[in-house]
Amino acid sequence: MASQGTKRKRDQESSDSSIESPLTDMEIMLKAKEIMKTVTDNLVHTIIMHRDIMSKINKMNNVSSKKATIGIFGKSGEGKSSLLSAVLGKKGLLPSGCFGACTAVVTQVEANVTDSNYIAEIELYSKEEWEKELRDLFRVLSDESEDRNDDLLEIAVEKITALYGDDAEKKTLEELQEDDKFAEIETFLSINKKTISNNDVSEFAYDVAPYILHSEASPGGWYWPLVKSVTCKVPDLHGLLEHIVLVDIPGTGDCNKLRDDKWKSKLRECSFVWIVSAINRASTDKDPWGILKHCIEELGPGGECKSINFICTKTDDISPRDYIRSTRLLISEDEDQKKVCILHRNKNAKTRVKEKFENSEIKKRFSTDDNFLNVFTVSSNAFFEHNLILEPNETEIPKLQDDLRILNKNINRDLTSDYVNKANGVLSLIQSVQQDRDKETVETKVKVFKELEKNLMKALNEMDSRFDTIKSDLEQFLSKGVDESVQLCVASTKAIISPNMDKRGFHKILQALCKNDGCYWSKNWDVILDLNRQLAKHLQEYINEYFNLIFPVTGTTGKSVQEQIDKFSIIQSDSASPGSPILHHIQNFIKTEETNLKASLKRDIVDTKKHIYSSIQTTIEKEMSSCYKQSACSGP
Repeated sequence: MASQGTKRKRDQESSDSSIESPLTDMEIMLKAKEIMKTVTDNLVHTIIMHRDIMSKINKMNNVSSKKATIGIFGKSGEGKSSLLSAVLGKKGLLPSGCFGACTAVVTQVEANVTDSNYIAEIELYSKEEWEKELRDLFRVLSDESEDRNDDLLEIAVEKITALYGDDAEKKTLEELQEDDKFAEIETFLSINKKTISNNDVSEFAYDVAPYILHSEASPGGWYWPLVKSVTCKVPDLHGLLEHIVLVDIPGTGDCNKLRDDKWKSKLRECSFVWIVSAINRASTDKDPWGILKHCIEELGPGGECKSINFICTKTDDISPRDYIRSTRLLISEDEDQKKVCILHRNKNAKTRVKEKFENSEIKKRFSTDDNFLNVFTVSSNAFFEHNLILEPNETEIPKLQDDLRILNKNINRDLTSDYVNKANGVLSLIQSVQQDRDKETVETKVKVFKELEKNLMKALNEMDSRFDTIKSDLEQFLSKGVDESVQLCVASTKAIISPNMDKRGFHKILQALCKNDGCYWSKNWDVILDLNRQLAKHLQEYINEYFNLIFPVTGTTGKSVQEQIDKFSIIQSDSASPGSPILHHIQNFIKTEETNLKASLKRDIVDTKKHIYSSIQTTIEKEMSSCYKQSACSGP
């Protein structure tokens, strides 16, 4: 009996070993590339005779996919740096205050897929750009009028002292130019881009700090005022960030034009958004909600945002005694009071945030479903410090990591499917070329090609008709928006420039708007002032509903441009069935080419959509530019 049992066990092991595990996306991609290499090696003559085949293979192997962008909102002190370090599993990677400390610098994090170093690529101002900004800063410092803008003054002092040291703002520009530090910075700016590389995370964080942090306690030697953007590439993150970029979305503060353009372009790239706020004020803090509201146009109808994660941080920062008293929470003696309080507050925070979103103007501006907003309550400290009372899953950091892994995996799967589909089309083309010898086949091909040409013209005419309708409808909506904008332009302008303020306040706002091309982000006010957006408001309001129907971020509407393109095909169900293998290969090639073209057009449609929507405000900015410059020069 024992021997029979052993035999059955061995048979079972043998049977199990014969079952191959399914291939991963990476293995599928590698096998497809091996097949294509074998084909090209064996068909050199054919490929030379048909250079279009070689061109298609080269495009397949050289194509680089666009990464998914996750935009991160949240002011300094809300726990963004600790959150990102925890999610990436790299304690100390981003020093406290890194994300959001310098609101003007666009900072992004992605995977280093080439080596094991931590790399920072720092884009700098040109020498000419910085000289112009420095003159503007000293112009602000020299303004002693009653109507001078205190916010602009504070920004000017902050930048100059960060670079040149304590009391540098008290010097004249000419005196500063004689300083050794000034010459050092001019030389520094000649490189345009600086790269920092280190295989030690602590040393890397120390080296990068001067380019993204500001310290009032130690002025001088902080280079962030010279920085346009910083890209940090982190090793060992293939599973999390191989196809994803995390981008810090600057908050209120400096509204420099060069940085503002980069900021807006990054917003429009965001497929997903994380809003970060400390849990004790997640539903009441105006900053993250206010900035998100200001960015609706770039994220929603003018962008490609598919979902929002609202992340409540610092959940372990709680006083059980105070919380129990304020909530009248009943806790049994055998329970851990702090843990019960944390989990109770987490649950309530999720409910309040979701309710606020459901009742907000923000939701109305997105084409959303019930899963558009997800709320996380996280503790970065408890995730790293395992001796704290929360289990790893209760910190919810693993949930965010799983979100990234799933997104990264889905993108990789799409890339693999796209590559295999293209390979299938190229192989069909090669096979059709090899078999193209028969005269009868040639005659059949001519017949089939004529039918396909007929189908093509029919499909194109249907698409032209649909697009003409879309164009006509958009023009009607825009015309109504223009009429209302003309009637309300004065009232709209007054609502921005003179919101029930005295004359002094009016002058300050007008001066700030004119000096910043119509957009002003006050460091001390809750609202972002944007005259260009206000003037574009009525035009955009008239097209928003229809725009979301023809350019939805997700799902189907029955009227979208993408749905019309998906219907397009020259291979009709009533087409003549191929009468030979060569025609089968040709038809298969055409189908794969259609699929590839539609995938390419999908990206083009998203980019075109962004351009169309933003062109309303861009046109207003362009037309108003000379007026702003003239008003700024003439003074109050």
